[in-house]
Amino acid sequence: MMETNDKLLKQFFNEQKQDIEDNGFSRRVMHSLPSYSKHLSNLWVSFCTTIALVLFITLNGLQAIAGALRDIFISIMQNGVEHIDLKSLVIAAVVLVVLCLRKVCSLA
Repeated sequence: MMETNDKLLKQFFNEQKQDIEDNGFSRRVMHSLPSYSKHLSNLWVSFCTTIALVLFITLNGLQAIAGALRDIFISIMQNGVEHIDLKSLVIAAVVLVVLCLRKVCSLA
């Protein structure tokens, strides 16, 4: 029964189908809408960035990063420098810096 109804409905709508010219109406409507979401997005990014900076400063983020780098350096020195490929380490550091800069520039 349902298949018969579906077939009848599809047949009816296929017979009654009409194409209506848009003439740029959709584009004009989309351009006339306020860009509320863009403003809200910018506000949200600014708010989150501010919160992240405040947390970074209040939780001594710079000291945590310096401590982690110091611990890495100490463990490298204790385990021996002869096993480290300096060229690979420099390449990894450069890649990380470039990725960081790209991310920062994409936020601007």
